[in-house]
Amino acid sequence: MVTVGIIGAGRIGKVHVQSITNNVPGAKIKTLADPFMNDETAAWAKGMGIQNVTKDYKEVINDPEIQAVLICSSTDTHAPISIEAINAGKHVFCEKPIDHDVNKIHEVIDALKGKNLKYQVGFNRRFDHNFKAVQAAVAAGKVGDPQIIKITSRDPEPPSPAYVAVSGGMFMDMTIHDFDMARFLAGCDAEEIYVQSAVLVDPEIGKAGDVDTAVITIKMKNGALVVIDNCRKSVYGYDQRAEVFGSKGMVANANDSQSNVVLSNEQGVTGEKPLFFFLERYMQAYSDEIKAFIDAVENDTDTVVGIDDGLKPVLMAMAANLSVKEHRPVKLSEVE
Repeated sequence: MVTVGIIGAGRIGKVHVQSITNNVPGAKIKTLADPFMNDETAAWAKGMGIQNVTKDYKEVINDPEIQAVLICSSTDTHAPISIEAINAGKHVFCEKPIDHDVNKIHEVIDALKGKNLKYQVGFNRRFDHNFKAVQAAVAAGKVGDPQIIKITSRDPEPPSPAYVAVSGGMFMDMTIHDFDMARFLAGCDAEEIYVQSAVLVDPEIGKAGDVDTAVITIKMKNGALVVIDNCRKSVYGYDQRAEVFGSKGMVANANDSQSNVVLSNEQGVTGEKPLFFFLERYMQAYSDEIKAFIDAVENDTDTVVGIDDGLKPVLMAMAANLSVKEHRPVKLSEVE
């Protein structure tokens, strides 16, 4: 049994509390910390069986009984808290991104050197049953050499302009999952990125200095070409699909919905919308990624999504931002 402390009791922190409590028998949560802890959240945590709640995350870091720390706080705290936890001898699960600043990610990498500690980054889509099946088919050689990879990622509704202003931008906040998926499905790193982008959903997002719609093309190191299409608003729900076309065939996944029922009548042929958003679509994936992290801690094996997997998508997001700014393809070597 691995004793865990969670830092951050916002939306994603609560997701992990529920996942561990209900679906990860190898872990128990001792402490939940959040600087904005209030009576309502504290009562909820107690109801989930958590012994301690606090506003001071250092109570998690300094507790000798806590073996592993989940960092679910704001992005600007991920790297410094990671380093504190590592220096305290804790295993770390860190939500994405580790940081928007590559230098700070390298500080985390340096802190890990020489220590037998596990570090996993929260790219949960790798654990989704659909994307795992696509990647497994590719890795098994069933489609031959990957040639064209298409990734669609469209949110059901845009974030607020206030959120956009502190998010790091769409490529660092939203597309970063798709950058990770490109590496996951291609089985290699990216070589070059080119972006066409626009503000088509909400003018306020543009005023906040970001874009809300993009088509991204990537040349991977194995020669495969990747096309990612993103939009902050999809009126029919959360659209999450991927396709890998190769020398021997093609593999693709569809969206999840409440059922696969199709109604056919004189008005037409209709099915259900995709599940609304990431909490509906990926709850099982959130549980499975924590199970994998706990397994790595218990069995002293490598984490499935390690520190390097946390670094590479950030570099890809940086290259995408530079491509938008300078209207040209950007090699990853320019931002590394």
